[in-house]
Amino acid sequence: MEHPAHLLRQLQHGHARKRFGQHFLASEGVLRRIIKESGVGPGDKVVEIGPGLGALTECLLEAGCEVLAIELDRDLAAFLRERLGDRPGFSLIEQDAMTVDWAEVLPGEGWSCVANLPYNVGTSLVTRLLAHPGRVRQLVVMLQKEVAERMVAPAGSRKRGSLSVYCESRAPGKVVIKVPPGAFLPPPKVASAVIRLTLREAPLTGGVDPAAFEKVVLAAFKSPRKTLRRTLGDRYGRDIAAAALAAAGIDGSARPSTLELDSWGRLADELVG
Repeated sequence: MEHPAHLLRQLQHGHARKRFGQHFLASEGVLRRIIKESGVGPGDKVVEIGPGLGALTECLLEAGCEVLAIELDRDLAAFLRERLGDRPGFSLIEQDAMTVDWAEVLPGEGWSCVANLPYNVGTSLVTRLLAHPGRVRQLVVMLQKEVAERMVAPAGSRKRGSLSVYCESRAPGKVVIKVPPGAFLPPPKVASAVIRLTLREAPLTGGVDPAAFEKVVLAAFKSPRKTLRRTLGDRYGRDIAAAALAAAGIDGSARPSTLELDSWGRLADELVG
């Protein structure tokens, strides 16, 4: 594996572009662990967002994957075409991943997203991809450690929020690799982590429409330190909130971070079902 510092010098601009949140992964050990944790291999379809210099892309191709890379930076896109354009299984879209129509660019089913995501849009990219069960089967992605831990925070954790519940309802996950700043070039100011999210066939929302379920969760976490009785009372009215909590078998004095996923389903069903 050629070191990113050498590859960067081959580029005309010669440095990472801060506006794109570019931090190039320079640890071969971490790259190999990402491939191992993803479990991808020959013939697997992989979308990589923000491939940068192509270090992870090359590892995915070596594993035998069909890789679709999505790169916004025109200089990096040109570099990748020159470096990997003739490799079997490699294709590239030069576009902002935030504007991509996933139904169009990811045909069929069974795609894996394996990527070191741009940190400035990582959360948005994950939530957008989780909206495509079947088409996408798993995400093995690197994010800021704090964000990654929030996404997979279990009930009772101080880090649990509406994002945690959203992710859990669509894709159970866990942190699989912790990555220090020194593994990147240039080193970011924060620690990073790789999470693995395995998508469910359909969102687990207790039979409630997912959009309605998510509105209930967002309302409850609007003031996460307050009790459910107070926050839901402010949104739905005291009497309605109290009746829904009682019918769902939930203590109104509980904080939203303490609720298990099935409790959210029962509560949403009482409030909007």
